[in-house]
Amino acid sequence: MKHDVIIIGGGVSGTALLYTLSRYTNVKNIGLIEKYSDFGLVNSSPRMNSQTLHFGDIETNYTIEKAKKVKKYADMVKYYLENEKTIKGDEGLFIKVPKMVLAVGREQVKTLRERYPAFGKLFPNLKIIGKDEIGKIEPRILEGRDPDQDLLALLTEDGYTVDFRKLSHSFASNAKSYNPGISIYLSTKVTSISMKENGYIIQTDKGEFESEAVVVASGSHSLKFAKLLGYGKNYSILSMAGSFYTGPKVLNGKVYTMQVPKLPFAAVHGDPEVHNENITRFGPTAKPIFFLERYNYSTFGEYWKTFGVSLGPVLSILKISSDPVIFNYLLKNVIYDFPWIGKRSFLKEIKKIVPNVKLNEIKFAKKVGGTRPQIINNTTRKLELGEAKIVGNNIIFNITPSPGASTCLGNAFEDTLKLMEFLSNRFIFQKDQFEKDLVEKDFIFAK
Repeated sequence: MKHDVIIIGGGVSGTALLYTLSRYTNVKNIGLIEKYSDFGLVNSSPRMNSQTLHFGDIETNYTIEKAKKVKKYADMVKYYLENEKTIKGDEGLFIKVPKMVLAVGREQVKTLRERYPAFGKLFPNLKIIGKDEIGKIEPRILEGRDPDQDLLALLTEDGYTVDFRKLSHSFASNAKSYNPGISIYLSTKVTSISMKENGYIIQTDKGEFESEAVVVASGSHSLKFAKLLGYGKNYSILSMAGSFYTGPKVLNGKVYTMQVPKLPFAAVHGDPEVHNENITRFGPTAKPIFFLERYNYSTFGEYWKTFGVSLGPVLSILKISSDPVIFNYLLKNVIYDFPWIGKRSFLKEIKKIVPNVKLNEIKFAKKVGGTRPQIINNTTRKLELGEAKIVGNNIIFNITPSPGASTCLGNAFEDTLKLMEFLSNRFIFQKDQFEKDLVEKDFIFAK
């Protein structure tokens, strides 16, 4: 089968691109290949991620520049979700709850207070609140806490908990309605990608495909395919598995803790389950695993091909883990997944949010938590913070668009612009209509 564009990967990033191409361009001959039997079964599954639409307002490891970009892209998803709800009613795509980032102790309070002026301008609905108001909104944050402990929070009502798997389905369904001619190949595993004179040949277990341009949006697997084509040789994947603990409804919304600036991993937070607000999920933990997909042991060999069996990645890991902050963090998080001791150790983290939570109130969430493909740069011997996108000759590899699902439409916008170039500008991208539908006026892309 021949296509103008083939997308490899049917998670929220791949389907967002499928939707953007189908809705806002006149490219008709589009194919999407997904190795599983349905969309969004890996890291887009609500069991595999934190279900949070990240804007950058309460993520305290974001600079103001990073927050501006993330807000612009996350707003696109917000507008899409709200528009779908207006048109089709509540389909269970999301729930909206208040969210806050909680500073505990004098040093954190000082840091958060200094952060607010710039971020308050960027996020007009973000407000700074003290202990009394915190207690009114989230009573269990104060219950059992030392009354002399300093507390401060940034609060917004715009907290979106999203089922990104359902969002993947929504993107695919709407793409099909705008372009009935698109081809979707489920249960089709890509085995290799090779260049030809005018594009690429994609070998799968269901046959051969040809395409003039390709976007690989398959998480960690994207780097594996990139390396096979000679791209990204200086990168390795550190697969970080995130687990969660669950308990009864002890919070009314999302509550984040302050982020350690040096760490690229999410700070522990508590938030309601997207399909059951009576369950509070706490996490994520973060531990390294030797698989490209959580719970999929067949990806063990693929992981080592992607990591690279050579001295460079080993030296990078040794240098990264020699940092005492990172080493202690990784060691502590490995313990959190152990039976008996893990629950008791992680309880201390939960108590930073809910001081009087009891051991018998929480339990380890089995088979919940996915894998974040953390990029290692073997040239600098450092962890790469943020997204990793490799652009080659008529091919794009999206490895870890950070913060993942929240920026899926923004990444789709960028990739669509690049695809128009790949296709010699024979097609039209209705950029103005995209912006009208999904971009806030203050953040219109430069012309």
